[in-house]
Amino acid sequence: MPKKKDFIALTDYDKETLIQLVKRGIELKSGAVPRVEPGKALALIFTKASTRTNVSFQRAIQKLGGYPIYLGADSLQLSRGETIGDTAKTLSGYVDAIMIRTYSHKDVLELAKNATVPVINGLTDLLHPCQALGDVMSIVEKKGYQFDKIKLAFIGDGNNVCNSLINAAGLFGFTMSIACPAGYKPKPAILDPMVKKNPRITIVEDPKEAVKDAEAIYTDVWVSMGDEAQAAERKKNFMKYQVNSELLKHAKSDVMVMHCLPAKRGEEITDEVIDGKHSYVFEQAENRMHIQEAILEYLLTNN
Repeated sequence: MPKKKDFIALTDYDKETLIQLVKRGIELKSGAVPRVEPGKALALIFTKASTRTNVSFQRAIQKLGGYPIYLGADSLQLSRGETIGDTAKTLSGYVDAIMIRTYSHKDVLELAKNATVPVINGLTDLLHPCQALGDVMSIVEKKGYQFDKIKLAFIGDGNNVCNSLINAAGLFGFTMSIACPAGYKPKPAILDPMVKKNPRITIVEDPKEAVKDAEAIYTDVWVSMGDEAQAAERKKNFMKYQVNSELLKHAKSDVMVMHCLPAKRGEEITDEVIDGKHSYVFEQAENRMHIQEAILEYLLTNN
């Protein structure tokens, strides 16, 4: 019996498959007819607050002719001590796929290990693969598929979004320059293998150096969920890492600005940039829905 397919990390797939998913996301965005048999059910487990992941996945399965089942943290027996393994086995008898957005990456791995239906990582403290693949789709829409000619500058915290973008850079082959303060670099377990695969992934401390010749500038909040106790210290350390009009002057004249949202306006990004002519932020947010349509279609027709 073939191994069950999940979507836990971009590195679970090869470049060719990921490109096909990006192409399919663009096709579905343009109105292509879904290839999924109608009536599929997707369980959505949320132990972490969400706007975009929640709505985009609900709409994605609906657009494929299926329906979502929302499961908040308080509505699950997980909150009363049921194991993730038992939850996975039970839900596998009710639904066709499971999406989970949670804190611990180990929880997603445990869910996937015990489920007999596809499991999708909607976000963990380590990775955010659906976001990153949607980001690649957004870059392709603006810059095309010549990844070896694309440079992405990531400004800020080496967090879960940054980790998945590093995986994307390693797999797709685009240049990625990451500007972050000392102490906030991406995890070596993520960074080192991708640098070996693609030496054009680099870490610098100066944001101006990072954005030089960049086609895309990406940022995220300085204080992620779970880091609130460090808020004051983080804001102090990241003061020089704001994406503003002055920073954009050091990038290419047609640079696109990206943010996974929600944004803390006036901190990591200014109003004039997020609302300005270079911003692709809200198109990028919409693309989460379309790439997740493609991911769901792939998993529901290949398991």
